[in-house]
Amino acid sequence: MPLSAMARLGKALFFDEALSGSGHLSCASCHVPSAHYAPVDDAVFARGGAAMDRVGRRAVPSLTYRERQPPFSIGPDDPTNEGAPPIPSPAPTQGPGARAAKSAAGAGASALAMVPQGGLFWDGRADTLQAQAAGPLYDPREMASNRDILIGRLRHAPYTAALLRLAGPYASDDMLISEALFALARYQIEDIAFHPYTSRFDAWLEGKIHLNPDEAEGLRLFNDPAKGNCAACHLSAVTKDHLPPLFTDHQYEALAAPRQPLAEPGIVDLGLCEAGRPDIGTNGAYCGFFRTPSLRNTATRRHFFHNGVFTTLRQVMDFYALRDLSPGRFYPRDENGRVRLYDDLPPQYRANVDTLDAPFGKRHAPALTEAEREKIIAFLGTLTDGER
Repeated sequence: MPLSAMARLGKALFFDEALSGSGHLSCASCHVPSAHYAPVDDAVFARGGAAMDRVGRRAVPSLTYRERQPPFSIGPDDPTNEGAPPIPSPAPTQGPGARAAKSAAGAGASALAMVPQGGLFWDGRADTLQAQAAGPLYDPREMASNRDILIGRLRHAPYTAALLRLAGPYASDDMLISEALFALARYQIEDIAFHPYTSRFDAWLEGKIHLNPDEAEGLRLFNDPAKGNCAACHLSAVTKDHLPPLFTDHQYEALAAPRQPLAEPGIVDLGLCEAGRPDIGTNGAYCGFFRTPSLRNTATRRHFFHNGVFTTLRQVMDFYALRDLSPGRFYPRDENGRVRLYDDLPPQYRANVDTLDAPFGKRHAPALTEAEREKIIAFLGTLTDGER
């Protein structure tokens, strides 16, 4: 479907390096189309700033699959978020006639908890794609722009005439900025490249292909609440509106990822509780919480978790399976040889860390064997777009 005039303007803005303070950084510099709108290099943190001599604080997320992201709220947990969908066994033998079984939703118990959910960025500080676009645009570590730079460019760019046709020939400077941010949002919503649903998993949902045995077993383990339990947060079932799953419940978790060695010394990233949201303030109950990302295209990522501390899916799976059994594999030791558990979270917030939900928690053996972890990774590979 052709893009609207507003979305076409947004596309021009998305690739415009002159909007940045350095003149060398556009949205597409970090959100590269060929990399599913994620970084294309191996750097943990993106480089930016007015002189391109600064780095960000967090791993750059993908911009794909944001079209269905709800705004931030504190509200009742959706019971469908708590149960993994039953998968027919053996899944590889299911053909097009079994589509109803493939999309059956889990029957989770009603939840009593009020939980943070929705929002954009790792800490949920933005509610809309317009607000999200403004974040890196003005961040001195990233695009490092300001009002004067923006207005100068918006009024003297190849797309200025198109912008004025949409905003009006006598639009104020504030209106031009507002329209530009709205155009960036429309581009992400309208261009199917941001949400193509062209993975092998989507083809399987449509009854067009079979998953191989490892992928099918990986999906079963992904959904099994006693094994991976991944689908408790990364929802894998078709929605009640018959939409493909986004592999996130849009909620927040405190998982205590190890400290990133490249992080700025003395600075601790507390996530949700320091997002600056007036609706939650600095409530310590939300410190250490970060948004659960979509797992779509995760097999193509170079860094994982908010601080990019892990560089492979195997490291991520090992962390989930072994964090509470063998913490010394992930956290450093002090001068007495004791493991510095949850080393990137101040002690007063460590009670926020999830130690109950599988595969976490104290147990005699990992919830997932090494072979089972590899099979979940094989399944995650089916979530990469364009690889049918």
